[in-house]
Amino acid sequence: MSVTKKKLNPWFKRVLFGIVLFAVLGAGAIWYIFNEKFSDTSGVNADLTISAMDLIHEFEKNDSLANKKYGEKIIVVNGMVSEVEGADTTVNLKMADTSTGSYIIFAFQPQHREEAKGIKQGQEVSVKGSCSGGAFSQILGTEFITFKRCALNK
Repeated sequence: MSVTKKKLNPWFKRVLFGIVLFAVLGAGAIWYIFNEKFSDTSGVNADLTISAMDLIHEFEKNDSLANKKYGEKIIVVNGMVSEVEGADTTVNLKMADTSTGSYIIFAFQPQHREEAKGIKQGQEVSVKGSCSGGAFSQILGTEFITFKRCALNK
């Protein structure tokens, strides 16, 4: 019986070591992803510039193609603000097509929130941000496009 215990013991240690190593590497990867810092969008060159209505119409026409074209790219969008949504820690600007109800929503970086709070409904602005993509909402019957890490383009 003691011979069997000795044979299992080295394998058990190897398997346990492998599991612990995998858990440590996984925790390190998760920590890195959650603590990743992005550069300030205002200092990054935009891949392209487009008007809000043109962008909305392109997503309404074919959101799959538009997502491939604009997804995760830094884009400058020019248009009229239809709504400013402010909360304690965030500010979102919305540009909408009043005829279809489709809209673009911009979430601002922490260092640009105060600047965004000064924007008023109906004001023409230029916003630079990373396009997260768009989708059609079956419930609302509208297309929505989201941007992250936004800053006012000057």
